[in-house]
Amino acid sequence: MKISLAMLIVVAFATASGAQQPPPGAQQPYPKPATQKPATQSASHAAGDTSFAMKAAQANFAEVELGKLAQQKASSDDVKKFAQMMVDDHTKALDDLKSAAGTHNITWPTTLDADHKKLSDRLSKLSGAGFDREYMQAMVDGHKKVAADLRKESQSGTDADLKAWASKTLPTVEAHLKQAETVNKTVHSSTATH
Repeated sequence: MKISLAMLIVVAFATASGAQQPPPGAQQPYPKPATQKPATQSASHAAGDTSFAMKAAQANFAEVELGKLAQQKASSDDVKKFAQMMVDDHTKALDDLKSAAGTHNITWPTTLDADHKKLSDRLSKLSGAGFDREYMQAMVDGHKKVAADLRKESQSGTDADLKAWASKTLPTVEAHLKQAETVNKTVHSSTATH
C-alpha cells in the first residue's frame, strides 16, 4: 500500500508539472517580451508623476483658497498684496498644470485636503496681526515644501510635460518663497516692537 501511495504521489506530481509544459511538438507559447520589466518600471514612474501632479494641484488650489482668505482677513498691505499674488500666480500655475498633465488620470481638487483644511480653519479664527503672522509663516513653510517637490520632479520626473512644467514653475515658487520670507520677517518684527 505504501508503494502504490508513493507511486500515486509521483504520478500526480509528474502530471501536475507536466501539465505546465506543452507536449512535445505542440506550439510553444509566445515568450514574455523583454520589455515587460521596463514597462513595470515605467508604470511606477508614471504613478510617481501622477502622484506629483495631484500633490501639485492640491498645493496650487490651496494657495488660491488661502490667498482669498488672506485678502479678507489680513491687516498688513504687504500681506494682502502677497495674497493677491498667490491667487493670480497659483491660478495660472494650476491651469498650466492641467494642460501639462493631460494624459494622467487626475481628479482636480474642488476642496482643500485635510492638512490645508486644518490650516484654513485655524487661520479663519484669527484676524489682524495674528492672522498676518500665521498666514505668512504658513506661506514660507508651504513654499519650501512645494519648491522641493518641483525640484525633484524637474530633475527626476519621467513625464516630459510634467517635468517641463515643474522646471518652468520652480523659479516662480522660489521667488514666492523669498518674498514670503521677507514679508514674514516684516510682520513678525512689527508685532515684536509693539
